[in-house]
Amino acid sequence: MIDSPSDIARRLGENAEAVCRHYLSSGRREGHYWMVGDVRNSPGRSLYVRLTGPREGRGSVGKWSDAASGEHGDLLDIIAASCGHSAFSDTLMEARRFLSLPLELGHPSGRTRRTRTNAGTPEAARRLWARSLPVGGSPAAAYLAGRGIADISDCRWLRFHPRCFYRPGADDASDVCTAWPALIAAVTYDDGAVTGVHRTWLHPDMTGKASVATPRRAMGHLLGHGVRFGNAGPVMAAGEGIETMLSLRQAMPNMPMIAALSAAHLAALEFPAGLKRLYVACDNDPAGEGAFVKLADRAAERDIEAIALLPERDDFNSDLMAAGVDALAARLGSMLKGCDVAEYLQPR
Repeated sequence: MIDSPSDIARRLGENAEAVCRHYLSSGRREGHYWMVGDVRNSPGRSLYVRLTGPREGRGSVGKWSDAASGEHGDLLDIIAASCGHSAFSDTLMEARRFLSLPLELGHPSGRTRRTRTNAGTPEAARRLWARSLPVGGSPAAAYLAGRGIADISDCRWLRFHPRCFYRPGADDASDVCTAWPALIAAVTYDDGAVTGVHRTWLHPDMTGKASVATPRRAMGHLLGHGVRFGNAGPVMAAGEGIETMLSLRQAMPNMPMIAALSAAHLAALEFPAGLKRLYVACDNDPAGEGAFVKLADRAAERDIEAIALLPERDDFNSDLMAAGVDALAARLGSMLKGCDVAEYLQPR
């Protein structure tokens, strides 16, 4: 019999995705995490819940963190916030009610779904990376050029796949195509070991992203890592999106950079050894601002200087497309330290 709160929390963790689908229905699964705006089920990507991992201890399944607020907890906290409980006894009662339902993970009908055990793993990510083609001269390069990103030299962790499988989700049309061209980006450790991949499915004419509900997805182990441009050094730049960091590289091609792929993952980025100063390309929204605050606090604990780079529009790719690389370079020059302007900003 399950009586103690720790027992109930453990059982909720065993059904973490089902719990998230029920109480955090505004979010969606992305790799090993459930992403949503906050514990009150607001739309967004600031809060992430671990869907895989050990049953107990740090990083265990069911634990969550909110990059915007700094809050963290377990699935009992999610239920309490979602239901508006003021008494812990009400939360325990609701959790018991939920656990008594005959649910299969992620399927309210109770029907068993057969899944590939290797889907979404680092091994599957490495297989996709190995099957992908060089990005230079590919249709993916044409897509990036259409976003104002003409220089993709020295981008060893970008590739192209001509027919990348897309698994339709609940929000997709019933007749959605399941194979699209895709920009493939490898997520790596500092030593270059591939631990995950990010896929951006593209429209066949390369004018934009594919006509699917979720044209961007990642798989593998992502937390703390990202898509790297250049080798780590004492001065680096970090941000959320791949296009954001590639836009900065048009003006600062020699500065090492990393795309963490989301605000939540940016806040949890692992710092490379020897890092002294980190420029953070903030998306112009509350999640981006919250990620910078949390990342800057963590950096201060390591004696790393964190400096925000703020776009004029929603992100730096929008700035690049609207105003061009010269205007982008001028804006960056006003935010970089003087020594870094001379070292990294491309002369115009």
